[in-house]
Amino acid sequence: MEEQLKLSKEDRADVPRPVAISFHDRLAQRPAYPWYIVGVTCIGSFMGQFDASVVQLALPHLAQVFQVRETLTSWVALAYLLSFSASLPVFGWLCEQYGRKQLYLLGMAAFLIASILCSLATSLPQLIAFRVLQGLGGALLGANSISILVRAAGKERRGRAMGIFSAAQAIGVSLGPIVGGLLIGWLGWRSIFWITAPVGVIGVLLGWLILPRDEGKESGQFDWQGALLLPPALLCIVLALNQAADWGVVSAPFIGAIAAGIVLLALFVLQERRAASPLVDLKLFRSEAFSLGIVAVLISYAMLYGMFYLISFALVRGFHDGPEIAGLRLAAIPIAIGIAAPIAGSLVNRLGSTTLNLAGMALCAAALLALSLVALEPSPSRLFGILALAAFGAGLGMFMAPNNSATMGAAPQALSGEAGAMLNLARMLGVSLGVASSASMLAWRMKVIEDAHSADVAFYGHPILGAVETSFVLLFLFALIATAATLWRRRLPGEDPAPRAASDEKA
Repeated sequence: MEEQLKLSKEDRADVPRPVAISFHDRLAQRPAYPWYIVGVTCIGSFMGQFDASVVQLALPHLAQVFQVRETLTSWVALAYLLSFSASLPVFGWLCEQYGRKQLYLLGMAAFLIASILCSLATSLPQLIAFRVLQGLGGALLGANSISILVRAAGKERRGRAMGIFSAAQAIGVSLGPIVGGLLIGWLGWRSIFWITAPVGVIGVLLGWLILPRDEGKESGQFDWQGALLLPPALLCIVLALNQAADWGVVSAPFIGAIAAGIVLLALFVLQERRAASPLVDLKLFRSEAFSLGIVAVLISYAMLYGMFYLISFALVRGFHDGPEIAGLRLAAIPIAIGIAAPIAGSLVNRLGSTTLNLAGMALCAAALLALSLVALEPSPSRLFGILALAAFGAGLGMFMAPNNSATMGAAPQALSGEAGAMLNLARMLGVSLGVASSASMLAWRMKVIEDAHSADVAFYGHPILGAVETSFVLLFLFALIATAATLWRRRLPGEDPAPRAASDEKA
């Protein structure tokens, strides 16, 4: 009996015990798991875009609070942009080496902590310093988000995933003016930083539970020379773009900053070509399709933020709208992007990115024409103006999501991380280009109208509105550049293949 009992115990010991499956493993087995990952990356995207638009709205109010000139409060926005742009390539390399999940969560936490610190700032220098920290957190998110999304979605889902990602950005931008105007009026400027705190907490928790863990490749030495050259090069260029309206494009500071940026950038390229483990792998730009796509990303965001800048002046200074009303009307653009982008992303496999891109730019051009000829007249139809702004946003939504998808698709799979970082860097540089060039164009057109003879003034109408109308020529030029980049990419072999049948897409 004892021997049988002993044998039965041994037999039971040989029986394999069920292995405990973790929550993440159970989650990863679900068919919808890739979309969970897309949702987590959209949280970070939403936070960054909301913060960018809500701070722009608060700048005039901050000038009154801290009793400084508005040009000084512009550094609240500029500090974030410069910090983000300068550190993004460095973080992109580090994330590729040491794993994306950990550094993505670190970026989310840094953004969250910096938001809380911004709300507690007691002086303008403190607020600017905390915005630098927030830019570092945003760069960690930007260096990871698109790469994580593309790897999770795969080739078949990439277009739709990029559309959802663009929609999250558009929702963040659209809620910024609306929610920010209400919060500033009800609770004060500090509340615009509080509101991102709960979103950040949710983002950290969901990211920890959902995002797949990767260890990175940990190969090669860190490119210290490239890291020392690239950030100051980008700082000089972005600073010059943002200060162009104040300095003037023929001034010594502007020319000096641009020249320094170009020299440093040239030295950086030389360093990357001979580095064993480069900070930015220049093999990316051997793909002509990827390079053209990056140009199109930059131009599309220049169009978006150039329009934001010009229409803000038309609404506030031309029509004398309050900030709440101006924010609601301006929100027509990103709301339309949020609607159009996921639809366009889902149609990429059926219609092709070229068709959607060209249709989007044609719609943007038609909207600009309507705004120039009708919507900004002294007795305008406000409904027509909002519809024109919505059409402009819908055109950009049709362009951005397919272009982003095609650009990432043109990058080598092994360099998807660097490609995502470059796409986000192009987006931030596009913001700078759009705001700086529109500000310079508007200032020039205002001077032309103010110096015009009385007969010409009658032709121009309201000085602000006339200056905004004629400044739309700049956005037309941007639209032509984006169209040319799209047509050039279509001529490349293997790009934008013929749309597949619906049955093939479902398969």
